[in-house]
Amino acid sequence: MKKSCSTSSSKLDRKIIERNRRLQMKGLSFKLASLIPRNYNSTKEISSEQDRLDHAASYIKELRQRVERLQERKKEAMEICGINNEMRRDTMRIGSNLVPVFELRDMGNNSLEITLITGLNQNFMFYEVISILTEEGAEVVNASFSVVGEKVFHTIHSQATSSRIGVDTTSLCQRLKEFVL
Repeated sequence: MKKSCSTSSSKLDRKIIERNRRLQMKGLSFKLASLIPRNYNSTKEISSEQDRLDHAASYIKELRQRVERLQERKKEAMEICGINNEMRRDTMRIGSNLVPVFELRDMGNNSLEITLITGLNQNFMFYEVISILTEEGAEVVNASFSVVGEKVFHTIHSQATSSRIGVDTTSLCQRLKEFVL
């Protein structure tokens, strides 16, 4: 009789353990489902635990694809707007005795981007670069600078004052090089 009691007791223990496991899994499944936005793919009715898991898996896959697309867009933006590798190598090679580095890019639609890298200890007349741009027929749309270590990165976005005439980039480039370098 003792043996049958212990057998039924162990069966009862296993049933309780299994029920607790299922309840815990169900709770975790609901918690996972609660992390998915309500407006995500709400056309499908989610009734079973398997549906919730499938729904979560598809949401995670979509998020992963979105992250990959955003990383690709960031890479493209950095290639377009960032300072090219040649310019970076020049500034690294020059180091703290930084000779000004100058780059002028024609962005199309009469838009220009001018990037200047100077040292902190160099006297640089930012307003003079802007006046050269104005004299050459360009208006400044945006100008900014940032300081990284002992280097100052200046970026100026400009556009032709007159879309018919445009800007003579060779003349502008020559004048800016003479002033900066």
